[in-house]
This record gives sequence, structure tokens and C-alpha cells, in this order.
Amino acid sequence: MTKPSNSLDQRTFDKLRRLYIIALGTIAVSVIVSQILIRIHLSGQESDSTVINVAGRQRMLSQKLTKDIVSLASETNLENKRLLKDKIKATLHLWELSHYALQNGNDSLGLPKKNSPKVIAKFKLLNPVFDTINTASKSIIDKIENTPLLPITLYASDIEKVKTNENDFLVMMDDIVNEYDIEADEKVEWLGQLELWLTALTLLILLGEFLFIFWPAAKSVKSTLTNLLLAEKQAKKMAFDADELSNSKEKSIKELRALSRALDDTLLFARILPSGNVVHIGSKFSRLFKVPKFNESGMFWNILSSVESEQLALESLISKFKKTGWQGEVKATTKDNKDIWLEMAIIPYSPTDEKSELLIIASEITERKTGQLEIHRLTAQSFEEKMNQQKIISSKIIENQEKEQNRIAKDVHDGIGQMLTGLKYNLESIDTKDVKKATAKIEHLKKLTTDIIKGVRTATFNLTPPELADHGIVPAITKLTQELARLTGKNIVFFNKTDFSLRLDSLTEINIYRITQEAINNAIKYADSTHILVSLSHSENILSIVIDDDGKGFEPEKIKTVKNADGGMGMTFMRERIKYIDGRLFLNSELGVGTRVTLNIPLS
Repeated sequence: MTKPSNSLDQRTFDKLRRLYIIALGTIAVSVIVSQILIRIHLSGQESDSTVINVAGRQRMLSQKLTKDIVSLASETNLENKRLLKDKIKATLHLWELSHYALQNGNDSLGLPKKNSPKVIAKFKLLNPVFDTINTASKSIIDKIENTPLLPITLYASDIEKVKTNENDFLVMMDDIVNEYDIEADEKVEWLGQLELWLTALTLLILLGEFLFIFWPAAKSVKSTLTNLLLAEKQAKKMAFDADELSNSKEKSIKELRALSRALDDTLLFARILPSGNVVHIGSKFSRLFKVPKFNESGMFWNILSSVESEQLALESLISKFKKTGWQGEVKATTKDNKDIWLEMAIIPYSPTDEKSELLIIASEITERKTGQLEIHRLTAQSFEEKMNQQKIISSKIIENQEKEQNRIAKDVHDGIGQMLTGLKYNLESIDTKDVKKATAKIEHLKKLTTDIIKGVRTATFNLTPPELADHGIVPAITKLTQELARLTGKNIVFFNKTDFSLRLDSLTEINIYRITQEAINNAIKYADSTHILVSLSHSENILSIVIDDDGKGFEPEKIKTVKNADGGMGMTFMRERIKYIDGRLFLNSELGVGTRVTLNIPLS
């Protein structure tokens, strides 16, 4: 019974408190809003008197200006005329300044730029009259300043303009002053109405608060006093229940302490703050890392390791996962430089509402981790040995291929050269007296000679291109595409997109040339293509060569299993060569569409 009653009283008290806050807040808001509205309106009226004063002064200034200008006509003394001119100039300056300030605002005169549409319209009518007087006055001043002895007849027309327009200016300016005065009166009248409305609103708010807040609150206070008397009786029973609860709590604390001791002895257990400061370290943790169990001045990562990199890693781990928790493996180092691997969990928890901590629960996995690292090392070592062995094999294959091709080139060149020499001697031994036989023999030998020379050029060009050694990969590929286009009748085009002209090391250039040559030859032999495009481009780190043809295409998946037809063996050598120079080869083809071979070779 006690608990519901207390809960009811608390709810009633909270309700009353909220109602009083609302009541006081409403009154305060209404007063503040009233003051703000009045202040805003008053600030808008602060400049009204100044505006009216300046506008009224304009009439006086225009009259004074006209009077002084008219006085010039009768003044004969040069010094008096000069003084009168200075007075006119000063009056004109103030009159002109005030005229523009009334329309555009002026901080020094205290004039804001906030004229009503009516005033703006009246100024538009006034401005031509003002401009006429202003221009004529300035003309008079300029003539007197430039030629003091100038006869009055020469600026009499300007004086007449001032006199003629003065009356119009006074009438229009008077109309503007009256409009300013009317608008100021309207603002004062509106402010009075605003004050009445705000007063009525405040009284209405007070009446509402009395009916709906203060009167119900009085009833609620009376009811609360009754409940308090009842609660006094129930408090005695609550005191007895509290004693029983205290005994149960003490028993639970003893059980928790026993459990904590068990955790200390069986697990690597610690409690730390989110900042990393140690609150408590379990016995097993303490023994393993040789630190006291209570070391609140120490940081957890400094206890677990003496190596700076490991300390930074643990600090980053705790900072990153102090709210979400984490589980994984970490490396630690004891004070005697012994490596320790821990499988550790970071668990955030709050022992109280105001305090948060992190539970560290870990188990040692040093032996298991050492075994895993050793397996990884042996695996990596084995893989590296295989890769080195593969590179050696590839190097030997390529080296032997180049030696064999050079040897074949030399033999072909020497053999066919001897044949040409023999042909030459045969030509010299022809009997020219027997014209008919000699002619037939010559024609036959000439055709045979042409075929042999063409064969020599083709063989030597394919085997050892001199441009590659002398000038580099770009001239060599240029020559390759030109010669193959001439010999095969195919439309073979080379395009150096980025004007690449660098020299690479000889083995890299040879392999790039052979791969490109093989790709073009495959397009000629197997693809039935008519157009072959070889394009070269480069960036800071990559040289890229693309060979496109419009041939019949094929299925790239099947090429991997073919070793003796359709370019299968050629693809194997191409892949070995690209692997040897640490490049990458991509093959894309589609039946009936064509084939693209892409080479990417690192430049650094």
C-alpha cells in the first residue's frame, strides 16, 4: 500500500511543480513579449522627431539659400560678395546633404532609410525642382569662384531659376513634412492600441492561471497533506522491510566477493577505466606480468607491454572499442622481454549510474599463436621459393629462345647470302651472244633472286629486328607493323597515343616485342582478320599496349586447355614472358566480334 501512495504523492507534487512553472513561465513570456514589441515600436519612432526636424529645416535652408543668392545681384563689394558666396556654398552643402539623407538615410544625421511609399512618391515629384535649384546654385558659385569680377548679367538666369523654383520647393517640402507628421501620429496611436491589447492579454492569462492552475493546486495540496498522514504510518513498515533488504544485500555481496576471487584465480581478469587507468588486476594477471593487483596510477597498456608499438596498438584498441566492446588476439611483452599472446575480450559495463568501467577477460594462447606464425612463415617461404624457381625457369626459357632465334637468323642470312652470290656468278657467266636463251635465263634468275631476298628480309626481320637494339621498343613495333602489313596485305596500324619514347632495359624490351609480335601473328594466322590496331599509351607507372583485331574471335576459357593449336602454345609463351617482366596480360575475345590482347608493364 505504501509504495503506490508515495508514487501518487510524487506524481501530484511533480504535476503541481510543472503547473507552477508553466504559470510563471507564461506570465514571464507575456511580459517579455510585451516589452519586446513596445521596444521594437519605440525604436522605430526614435528617429521620427529627427526626420521631421531635418525635413522642416529644409524649408528654412531653401529660403536662406534663395535670399543669399538674390542678395548677390545687388552686392558690388568684392569682399562681401566672396563672403556671401561662401555662405551660399555652406548652406547649399547642408541643404543637399539633408535632402539625400532624408531619402537614403545618414548615420551622422541620425536618419534611417525607411520612408513610406507616400513619402517616396512625394520625393520623386520634389527631386526635379531640387535638382534645378541645386544645379543653378552650383553654377553661380562656380562662376563667382572662377571669375570674381564677372558681371551679374552673366548668371542672372541662374538666379532667376532659383527664385522661380523656390516656391514650388517650399510647397512640396511642406507637404512632405506634413506626411512625416501624420505617419508619426499614426505610430503613436498604434502603440497605444498595442499596450491596451497586451494589458488585456496579461489579465486574461492571470485569470486563466487562477481558474486552471492555482485553484486546482490548492485542492491538490489539501489532498497531499491527507496522504502524508497515511504515509507516516506506512513508513514504519518500510523501515522494517529495509532492514530485511539490507541483510539480503550483505549476503549477495559476500557471494559476489567469492565469485570475484574465483575469477582472479582462474582467468586473466582486470577492471580498467575508459581512459585506460587500472582499477583492479586479477591474481593471474598480476603473476604473469609481475605487477601489483591494485595499481590505479598505471595505464593498462603500459602493464601489458614494454614495447612502444604494442602499447600504442593496445591504447588505440581500447579507445576505439570502449563503448561497443571487442574480442580478438593481442600481443604483449613482459618486463623480461618475453612475448605473450592473449585472446582478449573488452566488455563495457557500469557499476553505478555515474561510473563506467571496462572488464578485461583474457586467456593465454602463446603456444597456439607461435605454432600458427611458424606455419605461416613456412608457407610464405615455400611460396617464395616456388616463385623464384619459376622466374629462373622462365628466364632460361626466354634466354634459350633468343639464342636459338639469333642462331637461326645467322644461318639463314649466311646460307641465302651464299645462294645469292652463286646466282650473281651464274648471271655473269651467261653467254650474251645467245640472246634468246640468255634472256629467258636472266628473267628466271631475277625472279628467283627477288624471292630469296624477300625471304631473307622476312626471316631476319622476325628473328632479330635491328630497330629494337638500336632505337627501342616504339621504333621496333612501328617497323614490325609496317613490314607485316606490307608482307601480308593486312591493314595493320600502330598508334602511339601518348608519344612514349623512353628506353627500357633490353630484356624488358625484347619480351614486350615478342609478346606483341606473337599477338599480331595470332591475329594474322588464326583470326582471319582484315584490320589490326596496335595502340600504345603510358602513365607515370604503367606502359600499356593493346592489340585489337576484327577477326572471328574465340572462347578464352578453351585456350587455357589447348597446347598445340589455335595459338595455345603461343599464349603460354606470352604469359611466361609477361610474368618474367612482372607485367600483366589480359585476353578478351568474343566469337564473331574479334579479340583484344592487353599488356600492362610497370615502368618503375
